[in-house]
Amino acid sequence: MPEINVLVVDDIANTREDVKRLLYFEDDITVIGEAADGEEAIAMAASLKPDVILMDINMPKMDGIQATENIANSCPECSIIIVSIQGEQEYLRRAMAAGAREFLVKPFSGNELAEVIRRVYESNRKRLSLMGLQSQASPRIKIQKGKIITLFCSKGGVGKTILASNLAIALAQTTKKKVVLVDLDLQGGDIGVMLNITIKGTIAELAQEVDPLDISLVDSYLLPHLSGAKILPAPLSPEQAELITLQRVEELLQVLQENFDYVVVDTSPLFNDINLAALDAATQILVLLSQDLPCVKHVKTTMDILTTLGYTDKIKLVINSAGMEGGIKITDLEKSFNQSAFAVIPYDEKVVRSSINKGLPAVMTQANSKIGEAILDLATKLAGSKSDSNENQAEEIPKRSLIGRLFSF
Repeated sequence: MPEINVLVVDDIANTREDVKRLLYFEDDITVIGEAADGEEAIAMAASLKPDVILMDINMPKMDGIQATENIANSCPECSIIIVSIQGEQEYLRRAMAAGAREFLVKPFSGNELAEVIRRVYESNRKRLSLMGLQSQASPRIKIQKGKIITLFCSKGGVGKTILASNLAIALAQTTKKKVVLVDLDLQGGDIGVMLNITIKGTIAELAQEVDPLDISLVDSYLLPHLSGAKILPAPLSPEQAELITLQRVEELLQVLQENFDYVVVDTSPLFNDINLAALDAATQILVLLSQDLPCVKHVKTTMDILTTLGYTDKIKLVINSAGMEGGIKITDLEKSFNQSAFAVIPYDEKVVRSSINKGLPAVMTQANSKIGEAILDLATKLAGSKSDSNENQAEEIPKRSLIGRLFSF
């Protein structure tokens, strides 16, 4: 069966999320948009041209029956399923008269919902074919891939894992979208400790699965966090890192990018093929810098290598733990690197230590602290940043080893 694109219309955000969760594992059904009222539904139907619209009845501005009548007249290629807790015959009659193809009463199971969507889609496709309207249907909308945000520094001890953990949680909180945090520090990752999560499976076990990676398999290894983000932990022991191949990491990042709005990747302080895959796939690379000379030296080399590898346009310099006594001035750092810092995260040992020991990110427990506010601001900037020019960069770069890539320039 071809892929069925669905628009979800309901004024309650939690209800829209519930519907998306019910359809999450249906390989042939994709939710391409959501609207909160009838007017928004009409506009999105015109722009997205979904195959099926799941339409609530009682909504502000314009109810579902009015919106259905409008869409049925303007977008005959869209099939509308009225979804409501009210099963009275009067609503059923009005919905069908307005142009709805089906009436579904809450609550319902995922299987019931998916089967109704498929049945309505098939029926409408045959109807359009008989009416000669199939060729008038708009081309499929290309689903926008999620952003991959890779944090990197070739020097350890710069607070990369703390920032990665807080950033993923901040993105989940501020955007209310799907966020996953991947710990690619394969020999010493501490994301699980930072977030105080009980680890049942890691990227090592996932990499050993014999089946091709798809979202249903990957999702079975993702651990939910109370913020709404999901976590893929690093191996529990260093030797398990050897089980994770470059090909598996590339597959994993592709699956996550296709199914999440934001993929935050923590990395080890090394230039290796695994980290290179995370840098290749990234739409934004956050290079961390602290205000000490050894770190400046490392980051200078890091920036030279990343520039040689063709990553210039997606590099963002982040000064972490700023304000430590005796540190190099931020203005001097920016002059040295000939660029302004994308973000400056202040030093706050008390807040950071407390959040680590409690296993609760500062952006949740102390969002009004200077560091909490700075990371929330960073999340907002990343959510609003444009990176379309880099979106397909990973496909354009040859898949060679790190050494081969460096010597090819």
